[in-house]
Amino acid sequence: MTIYQRQLTEFSRDFQAGATTGIILSSGLGSIAAMLVLMNGHEFYHMIQLGLIVVVAMWYNAAVLSQLSPKFVFNSLILSLGVSSIFILLNLLS
Repeated sequence: MTIYQRQLTEFSRDFQAGATTGIILSSGLGSIAAMLVLMNGHEFYHMIQLGLIVVVAMWYNAAVLSQLSPKFVFNSLILSLGVSSIFILLNLLS
């Protein structure tokens, strides 16, 4: 069994706790990414980055609130954390 399958099974088994923790984690990491983007400037390119961070973080929150399937919510969490992490790295290196 892969790491993804194990984590998805664990997430699905205790969905409410995982979704709640995911909202805190996604929002926290998204806010760090947004702060770093704004610290680097306010040009159009930075606003596009900021918009993508906000859209992906809100996508996850909407998936949880609309009570979609645990697999969809888990994949949305991975996407949200991945996008925020990428923008954190990009803005720390620039």
